[in-house]
Amino acid sequence: MSAEPHPTLPPVRLPADAELARDALGAPLFARAVRLARWAGPDTRIEIGGELAADQLPLAARELGLETSDEDSVVYASQAWRVAVDTGLVDVTEPEEESGEAEGERGTAVPGEDLALVTGGTPGDVLELWLAALDTVLADAAVPDLDDLVDALDAGGEIDFDRLDWNPGREADFLDGVLANLYLLTVAEGGTADGPVPLPVLAASMVVPDGMGDPTDAVLEQVSDAMMRLDDQFRQLEPIGLVEYRPVDEALMAEGEEPAGGAGDAGDGEEDVSRYGMVRLTPLGRYGIRARMLEAGVEAPAVGDLADKGADALLDGVARYPEGAAQAEIEQWLAGRELPTAVAELLAAARGDDEGAPLRRLRCQQALAPAGPEAEPVVRAVLDDPELGGLARVWLAEHGVTDVPAPDGAMVFWLTVDTIAAQLAADGETEELPLLMETLTAHHAGFFDQAWRVDHPATADVLEAMGRLHPDKKAAKEARKAAFKARSRQS
Repeated sequence: MSAEPHPTLPPVRLPADAELARDALGAPLFARAVRLARWAGPDTRIEIGGELAADQLPLAARELGLETSDEDSVVYASQAWRVAVDTGLVDVTEPEEESGEAEGERGTAVPGEDLALVTGGTPGDVLELWLAALDTVLADAAVPDLDDLVDALDAGGEIDFDRLDWNPGREADFLDGVLANLYLLTVAEGGTADGPVPLPVLAASMVVPDGMGDPTDAVLEQVSDAMMRLDDQFRQLEPIGLVEYRPVDEALMAEGEEPAGGAGDAGDGEEDVSRYGMVRLTPLGRYGIRARMLEAGVEAPAVGDLADKGADALLDGVARYPEGAAQAEIEQWLAGRELPTAVAELLAAARGDDEGAPLRRLRCQQALAPAGPEAEPVVRAVLDDPELGGLARVWLAEHGVTDVPAPDGAMVFWLTVDTIAAQLAADGETEELPLLMETLTAHHAGFFDQAWRVDHPATADVLEAMGRLHPDKKAAKEARKAAFKARSRQS
């Protein structure tokens, strides 16, 4: 998978390795490969390239419980054998090309050393074998079908790639891009999560230029072509357990309907959309695509990555996570620690006057929210801390503690600036932020006369944002004046 310049992806939620390994062993194509690896022996005939001899394929299909009279059964047996060889489940010795069958030479096959890992290895060992199998299947999926290859043979029996209009690297990159988009749609906050993605949406994400309104007929034609190519590819990827796929309804072709119609007009209901194909990454598929992304250098975190890290790494790590993912990561981090100690570590990590500190304090407050009464002494200990005192008072008030000393004016203004700075860092200039600004300033007469004096590194930036976003025009003008004073004071 090629690495694209990409911001850190949202963290994916994955089952435990043991559960993923069970899914891998249950994937039909991988299970067939294991079965053929156990079947391989002294009588297994191998051709050049490690493929099973033609007369061996019906035997392999019978071993897999497939109907040998069915042409597809030979194809399934051949695919499973190729996976078994590529993953090391089978060791093959090819015949010498010069000698050939005429001299009685033949290749041999025996179960590979890695076959023992299927039952005797760790879940991680099984997943490594499955990833190797996935590489094989993805490479096969990027190859045109046999009819196209035959049509593209030149007089010398070589493939004319110009005539075929197929570039192996380009096809592999296209499929990688499709799977990356499917992964992003799956893990994004508010994305599809466990829901399927319509094939037209996925095809359009690769073809339609950014910013294009209504696609042109030429672009719709490209979307249609991409859909049909993906339909074939996802059919090949489903048996390895990467996706669950509902293919394009063949009746659409019989009816003469253009598949691209689904890209721009999904129809009147979900049933209509599904006729154009629906695809969903399985949990094993999420694991597989993430592993390929990590190998390509893409930052693709998973919930639980930070569970064994310190509190500083936790707060910095979840700073850019969507809220739901951040909460899930925090809960896993807390689950393995004594609460009072964990709370003390979080509070210590939340201190600082660097640019990321306000957002760390916001995530710290989020982390402390579910903590029970045993955290109260640790939180009380920072009431007089200029950076954490406001946070501590909020937590104590939310937990019904009544004897909390009121903050002085300086702390109130500092906490206001810190809160807005954290919200700006977390979500940018959202629609909700003006209301927050109005609420915070409404309780303090002459707020901006005091705010520009707040000794906080983000004071000027916050006041400038309030000047742009505050819903009250008079207050917005006062904010801009205060921002100028704050900027002058800082410089």
